[in-house]
Amino acid sequence: MRAITDLLPNEDLVYFGDSARYPYGPKSKEQIVDYSVEIARFLVERFDVKMLVVACNTASAFALPELEQTLEIPVVGMIEPGARALASQGTGERIGVIGTIGTISSGAYQQKLRELAPDKALTCAATPGFVEFVERGEVDSEQLLVLAERLLRPIADAKAESLLLGCTHYPFIARCIQSVLGTQVLLVSSAEETAFQVRNDLFSLSIRSETNDPGQIIYLTTGDVEEFKRIGKNLLGIDLKNVLRPW
Repeated sequence: MRAITDLLPNEDLVYFGDSARYPYGPKSKEQIVDYSVEIARFLVERFDVKMLVVACNTASAFALPELEQTLEIPVVGMIEPGARALASQGTGERIGVIGTIGTISSGAYQQKLRELAPDKALTCAATPGFVEFVERGEVDSEQLLVLAERLLRPIADAKAESLLLGCTHYPFIARCIQSVLGTQVLLVSSAEETAFQVRNDLFSLSIRSETNDPGQIIYLTTGDVEEFKRIGKNLLGIDLKNVLRPW
């Protein structure tokens, strides 16, 4: 959301946080597809959105084909932009991806990177627990560091030179990840690449906003509104307004 608002400040956004049912990472493919389709249909019917950005790597890995078949609007996921960012920005011959259990087990990044960077040695590692630390606002705790040292060992042992943060929560703990792996490892986020994909699609489909007025943001959370505001302020440094319950 932050990358999109930076690049497209005149677009109105509806941000849907499924806080009551997070994390998606350990859930089954069937559950994730059901949740994703339910949310997508709600956004189309209630807000008449012109594009859906699936700003979750796990949902993108499992539900993107179903969403593209179900919806009549363009859908942008995280996997292809993320893989493209790693393939183009990554340095060296050894690259890595970290993500939730669901994202890594889906094989989505592995498949896409075999297409985009077939000559690079790829190491993927699931990092369960990172999302929960971020959601609690613990982005620099000693407990997080201990967990990171254990979960990132496959990446360190493989001597990866570039690492894709394959979850939208992970940039918030980039400092911790960098401290474990060392400054020689380039950390790549898919957020900016996804925002560029959104902009390109809006322009190519001629559905971009024509106004010069700042876009409005509506926040929706299935969880506790006050907790959502607290986390948002901790992570984004702004007071979230227009926070509503979708149902």
